[in-house]
This record gives sequence, structure tokens and C-alpha cells, in this order.
Amino acid sequence: MTKAEGGRNGGSRQAGGRARDAIALLEPVLADREKTLGAEHPDTLASRGNLANAYQAAGRLDEAIAIYAPLLADRERIFGAEHPNTIRTRSSLAGAYQAAGRAGDAIELLEQMLADSERVLGAEHPNTLASRYNLAGALQSAGRMPEAVAILEPLVADLERILGADHPNTLNTRTKLAGAYHAAGGSHDAIAIYEPLLADLELALGAEDPDTLASRGSLANAYQAAGRIQDAIAIYEPLLADLERILGPEHPHTLSTRGNLANAFQAAGRTRDPIEILEALLADNARTLGSEHASTLSTRSNLANAYQEAGRMQHAIDSLEPLLPDLERILGGQHANTLRARGNLANAYRVLGRTDDAIAIYEPLLADHQRTLGAQHPDTLASRGNLANSYQTAGRTGDAITILEALLTDLERALGAEHPDTLGCRGNLANAYQDAGRAQDAIKIFEPLLADLHRILGGEHPDTLGSGASLANAYQAAGLSQDAIAIFEPLLADLERVLGAEHPDTLATRGSLANAYQATARLDDAIALLEPLLADRERILGAEHPNTMSTRGNIANAYQAAERHDDAVAILEALLADLERMFGPEHPNVISTAKNLANARTSAAAGGADGGEVLGDWD
Repeated sequence: MTKAEGGRNGGSRQAGGRARDAIALLEPVLADREKTLGAEHPDTLASRGNLANAYQAAGRLDEAIAIYAPLLADRERIFGAEHPNTIRTRSSLAGAYQAAGRAGDAIELLEQMLADSERVLGAEHPNTLASRYNLAGALQSAGRMPEAVAILEPLVADLERILGADHPNTLNTRTKLAGAYHAAGGSHDAIAIYEPLLADLELALGAEDPDTLASRGSLANAYQAAGRIQDAIAIYEPLLADLERILGPEHPHTLSTRGNLANAFQAAGRTRDPIEILEALLADNARTLGSEHASTLSTRSNLANAYQEAGRMQHAIDSLEPLLPDLERILGGQHANTLRARGNLANAYRVLGRTDDAIAIYEPLLADHQRTLGAQHPDTLASRGNLANSYQTAGRTGDAITILEALLTDLERALGAEHPDTLGCRGNLANAYQDAGRAQDAIKIFEPLLADLHRILGGEHPDTLGSGASLANAYQAAGLSQDAIAIFEPLLADLERVLGAEHPDTLATRGSLANAYQATARLDDAIALLEPLLADRERILGAEHPNTMSTRGNIANAYQAAERHDDAVAILEALLADLERMFGPEHPNVISTAKNLANARTSAAAGGADGGEVLGDWD
């Protein structure tokens, strides 16, 4: 609903995604018009706006803002604050602020625009309705979802009454409302809008209209958030083929859908497919959009995350370390994407055992989030959780619990008790209690949490299944191995049916069930699970994935408990050499494996059957 800057130069090129070509045309046009027509001629002002639009389309947001801000001042002075071109420029500047992560600046402008439109044009004028829409979008970008929803719900009703249910602006606003529901954690509410909306768009605009195609992608995204990963993939794969045919393989929407499909594959546990897609997508983005375009930078970040999910931590770090200064230079140090990349780098450090390096990023990052986004912004709240996670990894469990207890209270107040982030924090707090040896406190959280997840998300949502595994692990930590087995056995069947036999969560549950069998002296059953699990993890995740490594350690421990000492020692010696090569001698997993090897050698010499430390998966 936002109106773009008018003008007669470069628009079609920008619409085709060729912003760099447009800039090459518009820069000399502006210089010529300033010289021949003067700085305040309407055509010169239009050229300034068009060049700013092209900079924004190319991801050069600071340069766009540097034009829009003085252009707005000039138009207010020459034409007045209420002239349509002045209003349009104010809207363009707000959009650039929003794209640059300066949601607060955007909201300030948009609130002023809305007040002016209501006063000058009336509540039902198209520009007033557009201002309500744009303000809701800025609030959504700022993480202020309840305020966005409070604008969008009556706006949809007003648009249906004024313009009709099938008007493009009404359809767009329904899309925006569904997106706000989704961002607020209400993926089921979003789906309830997206499914009939898609049918309406196909009827009103046609199956190949860009808005219809975009709605298919939004529905797939909502399915993914609701845990319906295969439904999401079933939309993304034909959508990508349609976009390549209709818009072309290099159109921005086509490129972004490739990235979304990679993300869905990643959620489905297909760790190699996302890397193949994202590596090719990065090359295509750099070639078609430029190495400094926001989409190219985002793809670099997503590829680093895919490396991380695949256990290729050093690849992730090697991608993120040069990406971070590029983001700081291009987008600025306080841009949301820059802050997010800092967090991703810290997490990679944490997983590699570089907890001091991780904490050294997370602590100032939290302060930056609080200062730039506010204490209640979802990214700020997530940053507190990430810092707690690093403290927990570093053995500072008390500090982690202190953060998580306060964070849970704040999440319940800011997002509500049933928001996915709130539910996730309850699980994280329970895990921290478990690490602190407070297994009963963990169980007291996990039991009602599992019931809540069944009620809110459904029994087959990945988060519900994961919570069942966490409860079983807590039972095992509390010495209640039979209770753990009673959960793990049917859970494994559910995971194989819902997520597939090769999903990482399914593989993890096979390992956890084997550990529970070992704890109850069912050594043959444990070994019968662990040996094929190791083969599967080597094939699916790769030999150097942390979870493959942990499975090697667990097989060795099961062999040791079964008095197969030589087999245990042989595995642990090779495992220790690989871990030292990959992580260095000070990594916690290296230290624990060295301890297990020493115990195995002692048991072999003495003929004992004590097993080493049973390991969970290493994240």
C-alpha cells in the first residue's frame, strides 16, 4: 500500500531487479537536472527521489536515507508539509529507516503521517488507510506485535467495508495481519488467514499473480512454524519451479524462495541439501544483486547457520568472522542483521568450546540490543537467553539460572504464557536446573510444559516431541530410567513417523533410548541401537559431526560395560585423537573423552566392567 516516489527514469529497471543499472542512469540524470533546471525544480526533486529509491533497492540504505532526509526537508519548505509529494517522501524515508533497522525513527515519522492524514484527508481516505498499514508494519519490525495487531484487525474490517473484500489493498492487509499473528507466535491463527486468503487471491488475481505467489510462500512459512515441515516443503518446491518459470531464475522473489526452501530442508533435518542450495544461491545473489546487497549478506549468514546445523563449526566461523565487519561497514554496527550475526558467531564459538570468546560477544551484544531495540524487543529477550546458554556451557549454571528465571517472567509479561519463546524458555530453565543437579525441579517444569505443548501446538509438533525427550532425559537424570524408557520407546516411533527416520531428533532419541537401556543393564539392547546409529550418523551427518562423535563415545562406554574392553579402548583412542585434532586439548569433550579412555584402560587392566561417562549429543 506504500506509494513509491514518482518519476520517469529507471523505474522499469528497478522493477526488474536491476537496481545497479538504474543507479548508473539516475546519477548523471540528477547531476544534469541540478545544473540545467536548478536544485528546486520539480523534476530535479523527482530525480533525487528516484535515485534514493534505486539506492534502497540495491541495499545501499545509508545513501538512500542521505537523500531522502534532506529531500523531505526541501519538499516541506517548497510545497508544504501536506503536499502529496511531501507525504510520499516522508513515507519513503520511513521505509528506508525500517529497512535499515531504524524502526524507532520509522515509527516516529509514520505516527506523524497518520495523524496528519486523518486530520487533512479524513479517516477513510486511501492515504490514511495506507498510513495505518505502514505504521503497523513498522511496529511489527520493532517487535511490537500486539500494537501491530491492534491496528491491523480493525483496518482489515474497514478495508472490507470501504474497498471490498477482493480489493488488492484488503488482500494485502489480510496478508500483513497473518504475518503479525505469525510473528507473535500464533502460527495457527496465521494459517487460518493464509489458507482462505490464498484461495481468494487465486480467484481475484490469478494463480500466477506475484501476490498470489507470495501468499503461497507465506503459507509455507506458517506451516513450517507450526511444525508442518513436510507441508511447507510440498509448497516451496512447486512454488520455486513456478517462480523460475514466471519471474525468471534471477528475480529476487525466486532467489528468496530458494533460501526459504533451504531453511525448510534444514528444519526437516536434511543438513546437506541446505548447504548445496545456499552455496549456489550465494553465488547467484552476488552476481545478480552485488556482493553488498542485503540479500547477499543475509544468504552468507544463512549459509553459516547451515554449516553450524551440519556440525561444520569451523566452516561456520570462517564464514561469520569476515561477514561481521562487512555488515558493520555496509549496514552499521547497530543494524538488526549485524547484531544477529554477532550472536551467530558467538554461538559457533560456544559450540566449539570457545566459551570465553562466546561470552565476550554475548555480554556487550545484550547491552547493544537493550539500547537499540529496547528491553522488551524479541531479539533482546533472545539475546538474554543466548547469554544464559553460554554461561551454562561454561559451567556457570547458577548465572544461567538467574538469567532464565528473570527472563521467563519477562517473556510471560511481554509475549504471553503461550508464546513459543515463552514455552522455549521454560524448557531452557528446566535444562539448566537439570545441569545443576536439580533433576526434580526440572521434572516439575517439564511435566506441565509437555501437557501445555500438547494442548497449544499438538502432539506431533516438533517442539512437543522434543519436550517429551527432555522430560525422559530428566527422568533418567533423576535415576528413573524405567520412566524414561516408557517415554522414549513410543516417542521414537512417533518421531520416525512424523519427522522421518533420518531426522536429527529421531537419531538423538535412538541414542537417548540406548543410554536408558544401558542404565538399566540392558547392554545388548543398547549396543543393538548404538551400532546402526553410528553408521547412520556417519552417513547422514558426516564422520566429524559432534553427534557422530558422541555416538562413538557412547558405543565405547557400552562395550566397556559389557566387558568388551579392547573394543572400548580402540574406539576411545581414535575418538580422542580426532577430537584433539578438531577442537584442541582444552575442549570439554576432549577432556571428558580422555577421562573415559583412562577409565577404560584401567578397567581393561583390572578386568572390571564399569562403563565411562554416558554422553548426550554434543551441540
